[in-house]
Amino acid sequence: MASKSLLFAWVTSIIAMMGSLFFSEQMGFIPCTLCWYQRILMYPLVFFLGMAFYRNDKEIYKYVLPMSVIGMLLSGYHYMLQKIPSIQEFSTCTNGVPCSGQYINWLGFITIPFLAFIGFTLITMSMLILWKRK
Repeated sequence: MASKSLLFAWVTSIIAMMGSLFFSEQMGFIPCTLCWYQRILMYPLVFFLGMAFYRNDKEIYKYVLPMSVIGMLLSGYHYMLQKIPSIQEFSTCTNGVPCSGQYINWLGFITIPFLAFIGFTLITMSMLILWKRK
């Protein structure tokens, strides 16, 4: 079960990284400040989780959980900035692309920060399973 959790988390991080690169490099979407912070938290997880899967390192949750939980909180806040207008006055994005901007809005609620939130949540859940199975 541990190796399945590691594999799932690793594949999730790869999909999240490739998705963010697709949006910026192929679609031409310029990342806002909060998007960059989320990338800073997600991209290293590809390497950490890949090495942990290769080595079957069940202790990796100690390093991944803080990053994935912070990523969840950050992407959740970013999503709220997009969907709750009254929160936008507290936005930390003052230069460049506004963090409240929505390049995509699939089905009326799926935005890029929402996708990041789902990715961080799945990785967090996988690491919690790994921690519990230890």
